[in-house]
Amino acid sequence: MSDNPAAPDTSSAGLEEWRALVRQFEGRGMLLRAYDAALRALAEHPGDPWLQHRAVLALGRAGATETAIARYGEYKLAGADDDEDIAALGARLKKDLVWLVRGEERIHHAGAAAQAYGRVHARTGGYFPGINAATMQLIAGEPGVARDLARAILGELEHLPPADGEQGYYRAATQAEALLLCGDGDGARKALRRAVALSGDLAARATTRKQLRRVCRALGLDTGLLDELAAWRVIHFTGHMIAAPGVAGRFPATGEDSAAARIAAYLDRNDAGFGYGSLACGADTLFAEALLERGGELNIVLPFRFDEFLDISVRRAGSGWEDRVRLCLGRAATVTYATEDSYLGDDALFAYASRLAMGLAVLRGRYLDAVVEQVALWDGVAAKGAAGTAADVTLWRGLDHPQTILPCPDDGAAAPPESPPSLPSAGRANCAMLFGDIKGFSKLDDRQLPVFVRDVLGAMANVLKGYAGPLRFRNTWGDGIYLVFDDPHAAARCALELQVAVSALPLAELGLPGHIALRLGGHFGPVYEDIDPIVGGTNFFGAHVSRAARIEPITPEGCVYVTEHFAAALALDARGAFSCDYVGTVPAAKGYGDLAMYLLRRSMA
Repeated sequence: MSDNPAAPDTSSAGLEEWRALVRQFEGRGMLLRAYDAALRALAEHPGDPWLQHRAVLALGRAGATETAIARYGEYKLAGADDDEDIAALGARLKKDLVWLVRGEERIHHAGAAAQAYGRVHARTGGYFPGINAATMQLIAGEPGVARDLARAILGELEHLPPADGEQGYYRAATQAEALLLCGDGDGARKALRRAVALSGDLAARATTRKQLRRVCRALGLDTGLLDELAAWRVIHFTGHMIAAPGVAGRFPATGEDSAAARIAAYLDRNDAGFGYGSLACGADTLFAEALLERGGELNIVLPFRFDEFLDISVRRAGSGWEDRVRLCLGRAATVTYATEDSYLGDDALFAYASRLAMGLAVLRGRYLDAVVEQVALWDGVAAKGAAGTAADVTLWRGLDHPQTILPCPDDGAAAPPESPPSLPSAGRANCAMLFGDIKGFSKLDDRQLPVFVRDVLGAMANVLKGYAGPLRFRNTWGDGIYLVFDDPHAAARCALELQVAVSALPLAELGLPGHIALRLGGHFGPVYEDIDPIVGGTNFFGAHVSRAARIEPITPEGCVYVTEHFAAALALDARGAFSCDYVGTVPAAKGYGDLAMYLLRRSMA
């Protein structure tokens, strides 16, 4: 349900054009799109080692370590010893595993990564594998070895000729890392300034920041020097709709100029360049215009069909606003529809779209290692419903991210409450859904079926006993299960517990085949709750239920795949118990279109 109006035409792209597109997405820090572009290019140019390397690297940079490792094995890159970048990629994935574990296991993995980088460095003499070997020695508890290696790398760098662009950036970043390992924070800061002047690749900066932050923490150094590498700030923007001229409102038309000035001043003062939000008349559009004016990246999330959105949230402010909204939409980097259905009086759709935009902003901030902040043009009046500026502000305050409130201009006149036109509500609620089935069920014979029901379904039923509160609905048919939860955190926890319960079964002892395995798909979205006349009880319906049902058939056994909407919802959970590794844009079952999918796992960072 995402669209990119500005996407380049790749219908007849050659290999170099594909490579340029991948680099373009990398430079903007759009790692998931760089990965997807590399995969599309590989479909036309199978086996190209550069594209394979960049696909795996994009996943690694995005934190999708397990998926990156799987792709690395699939592409058989371990044998590409003649290319230093590709040879070092395997060591890099070992390094990424370090941050998925803790304690002695982390030390063990760090030692393994140090040895892998050391072998590449010994063979190629390259400074990149050398400095990574040094840092991994530090994490493995060998600061003296790390310092000696860092000094050797600094000596090697001194004898290299000057370089600019990407190569110059990595040399300067390597020098900064080596100086940090030697305890020279001032020298490292100067090297980082040189690095930033040489390249604007945001993905590279994010990777460098993450690595150097770990070095600083391991050595007890101030991480403030890493501000030299800071990417543009990522913002979720929200605010009141503007009233038509001559009409009283919480954001009067007479306050447009002052509001626009406040927004522009904030963006300039905080170097904000990546924005996520809706596009209603008033504050949303002013934020969008200001971002585009300063060369920023605009990402729009709309709650429902665009033509209906114009009627409800744009045209009410008078002439001119529709043209401004359409212009912003056409220049947006991404446009995501929370649902393509109609409004039907459901404020839940506005709340869902806001939550999705917030989650996408948090996910983008993680990829860029950037500050994520909410900026609201708000009059300070408390929320009176589930949707609106005040509700957005309240939800964000529960997160570990900064927030800025820009006062909404007030002409002193009495203002009616901000609300969409009154319509009968269709009664949709935002829920998390899981669909699952058992691989191998269709091959069971009649003697095995009672065992399957008793032990396999029984194991899953035991897990569900712990979810009496958040579990709103359950159903089963044969080997299929359908579960609906109040919140995505409970759904994620339940999904992983179900996988553990099924995988722990002694299948051979039970007389069941060893290929029995559970696969689960998850989605979060607005659905209808009503009485099902066939079942004779409550059930859940809607387009988002259909989407959730299309995920499970494309999920590998033993895994839990979730949609981007589910991943974004989990990103707003302050507990941070789960991570979602990007898998890629995957064709859904039964011709339902392509969906951006994530592998759900417990967070270990």
